[in-house]
Amino acid sequence: MATTLSSKITPCLWCDGNAEEAVSFYTGIFKNSRILGTAYYGESGQDQHGQKPGRVMMISFELEGQSYVALNGGPNFKFNEAISFQIFCDTQEELDYYWDKLNDGGDPDSQVCGWLKDRFGMSWQVVPSFIPDLLTTSDQAKCDRVMAEVMNMTKLDIATLLKAADA
Repeated sequence: MATTLSSKITPCLWCDGNAEEAVSFYTGIFKNSRILGTAYYGESGQDQHGQKPGRVMMISFELEGQSYVALNGGPNFKFNEAISFQIFCDTQEELDYYWDKLNDGGDPDSQVCGWLKDRFGMSWQVVPSFIPDLLTTSDQAKCDRVMAEVMNMTKLDIATLLKAADA
């Protein structure tokens, strides 16, 4: 396993035996990604972790320069909306790409206001890169118009949001 991660703070994704599948899925979506290393369970600690020696314990990887670790920790914990990852997109084409790829096998009932939940239960926000500026502007009327549009959308539409901002 690589000992040098690119980020000082690295999210650890607790997986239930599917860390390899999850890492393959995510690195297959993000063009600037790579697997850094894989660690395996050994004999040590078996009374605590209960995993078979030789099974994948964790995989360190990067997506767009951000380090992550996927841990095959078992069924004790599940992903939930308390933590999500934001993807800032410059074009509708880019937004559509990430939305469609991450949604493949995901939960259609979780899609609201640019949020989706992928097949592993991880929540993502796929949003235009300009959205923080529109939602933090001192022009409260503009902010309200944009937010009203966001709240009525599933996948965000850049043209509609820009039109609302300029109205």
